[in-house]
Amino acid sequence: MYDVTIIGCGVTGAAAAYELSKFRLSIAVLEKENDVACGTTKANSAIAHAGYDPKPGTKMARLNVLGSEMMESLCRRLNVEYERTGSLVLAFDEEDMRSLRALCERGRENGVRGLEIISGAKALEMEPNINPEVVGALYAPTAAIVNPWGLCIALAGTAVMNGAELFLNSEVRGIERGDGYFRIKTASGALETRYIVNASGAHSDKISEMVAKPFFKIIPVKGEYFLLDKSQGGLVRRVIFQPPNEDGKGVLIAPTVHGNLIVGPTSERVTDPEDCSVTARGLEKVLNISSRSSGKIDFRETIRNFAGIRASAEIDDFILEASAPGFINAAAIKSPGLTAAPAIGLEIVRLLEEEGLRPEKREDFREYRSGTLFKDMTPGDRSEALKRDKRFGRVVCRCETITEGDILDALKGPIPPVSIDGVKRRCRAGSGRCQGGFCGPRVHEILSRERGIRMEEVCQDKAGSFLLTGRTKEGCGL
Repeated sequence: MYDVTIIGCGVTGAAAAYELSKFRLSIAVLEKENDVACGTTKANSAIAHAGYDPKPGTKMARLNVLGSEMMESLCRRLNVEYERTGSLVLAFDEEDMRSLRALCERGRENGVRGLEIISGAKALEMEPNINPEVVGALYAPTAAIVNPWGLCIALAGTAVMNGAELFLNSEVRGIERGDGYFRIKTASGALETRYIVNASGAHSDKISEMVAKPFFKIIPVKGEYFLLDKSQGGLVRRVIFQPPNEDGKGVLIAPTVHGNLIVGPTSERVTDPEDCSVTARGLEKVLNISSRSSGKIDFRETIRNFAGIRASAEIDDFILEASAPGFINAAAIKSPGLTAAPAIGLEIVRLLEEEGLRPEKREDFREYRSGTLFKDMTPGDRSEALKRDKRFGRVVCRCETITEGDILDALKGPIPPVSIDGVKRRCRAGSGRCQGGFCGPRVHEILSRERGIRMEEVCQDKAGSFLLTGRTKEGCGL
């Protein structure tokens, strides 16, 4: 019998687990994939939004601003990449300027600090590579960029270090209500729990309906992106938006914390919450819309295209409430969900307390601090690392200068990766220009060796994504 069970371990579920692990509670975290951060968290814009876009008075507005204020300190403690860059929303005509003035007023009502409408000349001075036809911009100095999957892994890792139990490959298949408890049936077995937090993203409506009457419907919205090489990473120093429209915040151009450039996303309703396909039509739309912000992006330097799913709903707000006694929904957490995640974690604790949870604060809480890559260490720390393990001197990923020692450190974390992409999410091996073309086979070999499994059992990413089926010349005497 667990005190609290969290369903879903994207950044929302991980933030809830992180905050709950500060108390003396038995916590279970259920994730249907073979790793954490495998849904929206791994495929988004990686932006910590300032908070001028949500409608004043909504949970989204309040938690966006609070989460933005919490994010820098949290990332510093967990050693997660974060950079407060600021953002610009560009205007090209009077209609755009009216939109900017409305956003500025909305942001000030939400409590966003430092908002300012600047001239087109000032915007060009700040960002010389944007469209010279810009007539004005909304400047938000508190916007930032962050490593979303790194944050999720560190939050979940902290929860695990403090006693939470993480069950991977554990898709929820049914929930039964008992007398003051729930029995959850999963793909890996069953468990009982007093409280449930539903943080299952695009599947949260289905999970909620296992316990309560339907009252919301998740609408999966696909967004397609370009990720460009570091040769394009310095094109802009801030997050560049256009005025929001019916599709949301629209196509943005932004640097990443790892020195790349990201451009996107589209906004397309889909029926399949697992549909992360990339289409020529979607990418062409990103190209056309982004050219209004800047015509200087060299899309020939694209190293990867990807798509992610946002869990939207007809309700234009986060759904954070109890839909049955002891059952908390954290649903429809679309943008700015990543920004709001630290604050959502606190909100979930508060909602559980309203439902009767009486947690006792623990004195021995420890935070999981992500390891520093060998290339980012001081000369003294590099020397110590090499004394500890000479494999820190063996470069596996040339594009990102990731060593075998870095990979081995990732495999020793509280949530070890089980796939090649899982390694990439933790230490960036395979994230560079060649996208694993050089280092992929070596990472494959290391995973096989360190996990004690056959090469044929190593996955690229999700369960079943095998790369090898056997030896091509076995039995030929070669």
